[in-house]
Amino acid sequence: MPQHLLSLERLLQFHDALITSDGQHTDGALPLSQDQQLSRAIVDNHRFNCLLWAEEDLARRLDVPDSAIAANKRAIDGFNQKRNDATERIDEALLNHLASIVPQATASQNSETPGAMIDRLSILALKTYHMRLQTLRRDVDDQHRRRCAEKLELLLEQRRDLSLALERVLSGCVSGETYFKVYRQFKMYNDPSLNPQLYGKASPQ
Repeated sequence: MPQHLLSLERLLQFHDALITSDGQHTDGALPLSQDQQLSRAIVDNHRFNCLLWAEEDLARRLDVPDSAIAANKRAIDGFNQKRNDATERIDEALLNHLASIVPQATASQNSETPGAMIDRLSILALKTYHMRLQTLRRDVDDQHRRRCAEKLELLLEQRRDLSLALERVLSGCVSGETYFKVYRQFKMYNDPSLNPQLYGKASPQ
């Protein structure tokens, strides 16, 4: 993929930077692409993944009332929908740039979209960051730190492999050897017209 469209090196740097700045990273500080819509979608996707991570931790608490956990679960549901929406916007922005490229007759469809892969890289950035923190804890024994160090190495390997896979997919799309489609998430449980627990209990007109 041309560097002016999306730099994978900057993408990985951005994922790390947003986590360590507690979500206060500004969009212009580390430009991801000359395409503002693409950059915005990537920023939103990662920010909502960061918010999801925090809420998932809070939802596991045992020292708070059930109402607090219910609030966490509702926040998780909302952030997850926005994260998925941002993933689709990433794919849409990429497809706009690829619109003039006609796939070759022998082109293969990649079942996982670049947006989904970028979303997975975002989650891996969070996993590696928090696993690294576990290796630095002083309130646990050496065995705990060693186990976490081993897991960290596997996460880093997975992140490298996935970034290379994403680069291959994007390059293949540019050359016409690969293509992908955007399929809507259709989160039925979030749609009042599709979730029977919502439309079935709607107040009569």
